[in-house]
Amino acid sequence: MLLVYPVTEIVKYIPVLLGTVIVGTTSGNPLWSLIPVTLVAAFGVARWFTTTYRIDADHVQLRSGIVQRRTLSVPRPRIRSVDVEADVLHRVLGLAVLAIGTGNQAAKGEEFKLDALDKSRISALRSELLSHTAEHRPASVETVGIPHDPSGETGVEIGHWQAAWVRYAPLSLTGLAIFAPIVGLAAQYGLIEMISKSSAVQGLGDNSVAGVAIVIVGLTVLSLVLVSLAACAHYLATWFGLRVLDNGTTLHLRHGLFTTRQITLDLARFRGATLNEPLLLRAARAAQLEMIMTGENPRQKILPQAPRVAVERTLDELLRTRRRPHASTANSTAPQPITGTTLGTIALHRHGPAARRRRYIRALFPVAVLAAAMLALTLTGRHLPPWTWAIPLTLALVMAALAEDRYRGLGHRVLPGTTGPTWLITRSGSLDRNRDCLESPGIIGWTVRQTFWQRRSGLATVIAATAAGKKAYQVIDIPIDEAATLIEAVTPGRLGTR
Repeated sequence: MLLVYPVTEIVKYIPVLLGTVIVGTTSGNPLWSLIPVTLVAAFGVARWFTTTYRIDADHVQLRSGIVQRRTLSVPRPRIRSVDVEADVLHRVLGLAVLAIGTGNQAAKGEEFKLDALDKSRISALRSELLSHTAEHRPASVETVGIPHDPSGETGVEIGHWQAAWVRYAPLSLTGLAIFAPIVGLAAQYGLIEMISKSSAVQGLGDNSVAGVAIVIVGLTVLSLVLVSLAACAHYLATWFGLRVLDNGTTLHLRHGLFTTRQITLDLARFRGATLNEPLLLRAARAAQLEMIMTGENPRQKILPQAPRVAVERTLDELLRTRRRPHASTANSTAPQPITGTTLGTIALHRHGPAARRRRYIRALFPVAVLAAAMLALTLTGRHLPPWTWAIPLTLALVMAALAEDRYRGLGHRVLPGTTGPTWLITRSGSLDRNRDCLESPGIIGWTVRQTFWQRRSGLATVIAATAAGKKAYQVIDIPIDEAATLIEAVTPGRLGTR
């Protein structure tokens, strides 16, 4: 720890330290630049002498600070997740960082992190911090004979990473998010000017249209290759070796290539799951899986980009024996299995011709405005090249295809439970499609919303309010006559009288 803290602080202040090195070198006194490095390292060493933590029967406390002392205290029943992370330096030294999650958004520097702990103590400490979740263990989940994870966790493996999944990494925007800032930074420092003034570009004449086209195509292909490589590298570094273990009390995730991460989530706060299908992933028959939990990341990912079959299998295993974690069923000890239906593939109810018309009207309205503007310019005597009329025609075909795909993405289903909770399944979106599976005990309220145009079409948007995940899950453009029936089917008696 006396090595980790100084290195961490020096890395944090690298821009400042580089500035002092440059100033010291140009002034002829390079040794002066070592003073800031020494001070930063000494500050890191002082953290070890001033940081302590304690765990008692009711609270977990962390005391830190050199000039200004600070004490963070978390009630143990409020602990909802334990996140263990170890970068390369921590792993070499046999250490790890343990972070406690309470469901509240902590400001930067206010997170409850124990850095750095002996790796051999992590498993016992994590079990102690989550010991209050033991009362939620379903009676049908047996841990005897279940193989142990190397991290010390036990449970049934409901998902694991495979190397072949890397092929799905370029189908997300992760690579673009990594590559675009690099290109933008290079452009600010004269990359575009350097390319434009290069001899190869200056040698292109006015009649070198084919050469220019080849250069543009080559740069585009090169950019796509670099973006794909960046996405694959990020995918491998983040999700390498992923294993998902379910022991009935907690869900344990372990993944990472250079920086390993272990996340332990309290399943008593589980409310459902989301099957995320962006357009490119959907075309490749792939998807991602996210959990819906109270007090956690609204998009807590369980499986990254993976074949849809694997995602559906993990979703079924996750929901198969999940108890109803609601106060109304606190006295029930029997498991609450979902009926033998697969929530990831069950057919959904369509929303009718009015919803389809609404998709087409909203998609084609901008095209109609563009065509009207072009027609107005033509009538006022402005001459438009004939080929320009191909623009609204092509755009109309694209938007019509998008409208049809958005309508096909609309749907909902109420799946009554036999011995378990009723499930609300809703789906929407085209470029980014989500299939949300939400259990009825997690729904705390309903909103039926109608815009001006929805009232004209006899449609409504029904919103299920919950304390978990995105907080609001929408059934979009459902016929208004079916809204009350939907609410009554999911939460009987909640509708009341009007």
